[in-house]
Amino acid sequence: MAKTRESDKAVRPNVFMRIGLFIKQIIDELRKVVSPSGKELLGWSFAVFVFVLILMALVTGMDFGLGKLTLWIFG
Repeated sequence: MAKTRESDKAVRPNVFMRIGLFIKQIIDELRKVVSPSGKELLGWSFAVFVFVLILMALVTGMDFGLGKLTLWIFG
């Protein structure tokens, strides 16, 4: 059993090597990122803006409706 532990320890890289590998993998993944064009950025920005407005309207309506319902129930 002692032989297994020694061999596992010898194969396993130390913490600094693992951190270096992690950073290398992050940099490799970041190189794959594609920046959007100006037209795409404008289109997605508009879509997010509209979505946020819809959610704001939904939450405002629920707040108003539940507030009126609470006043109606409890006077």
